Amino acid sequence: MLDSTLRPLVDRALGPPARLLVRLGVTANMVTWVGFAIGMGAAAAIAAGWFAAGIVMILVNRICDGLDGAVARASQPSDAGGFLDITLDFIFYSAIPFAFCVNDPQHALAGAFLIFSFVGSGSSFLAFAIIAQKRGISTDQRGKKSFFYLGGLTEGTETIIFLLIVSLMPDYFGVLAWIFGSLCWVTTVTRIRTSLEILQSHQAETTGDDK
Repeated sequence: MLDSTLRPLVDRALGPPARLLVRLGVTANMVTWVGFAIGMGAAAAIAAGWFAAGIVMILVNRICDGLDGAVARASQPSDAGGFLDITLDFIFYSAIPFAFCVNDPQHALAGAFLIFSFVGSGSSFLAFAIIAQKRGISTDQRGKKSFFYLGGLTEGTETIIFLLIVSLMPDYFGVLAWIFGSLCWVTTVTRIRTSLEILQSHQAETTGDDK
């Protein structure tokens, strides 16, 4: 929901450091891997109960996630880089709830529901992106991406805010996970509906052009 609003601000802020990294010979994939390693460090820290360290590493991970795209745009974007970025992002997003469950097994059911919800929102997002790429449907609403980014109530910004809040208040992870997971299902349902509307409309336009 907030991604399209914040994206232009983030892109402007990350442009200068990205161009500096390119001049230093740093590639987008290097930044992606470093960010992923830090994200896994955040999960390990949370599992061990070091929540302050986890918060810092989550923030650094997200900075790297924005920076790798800026580096790619300042040099040479690639399909391989886009694939790597989104794959490692989804692993990171699932690792943090899992870490809370490791830290306190009483959170296991809430954590399982949250990851279940992430699978719903993520699969609806990626499934549409595949078909949109095949049909030549594109948008730059959330910045220049490797594939179509379908919005929703719980996008990347909201997910990061949630992860930071539960890291600040780990005792409330269970109830917050149920709430946020339910919001993710709202996103999933709206994405499925929107995807079907876009694809059916595109098919109707294509059929009409062929006549």
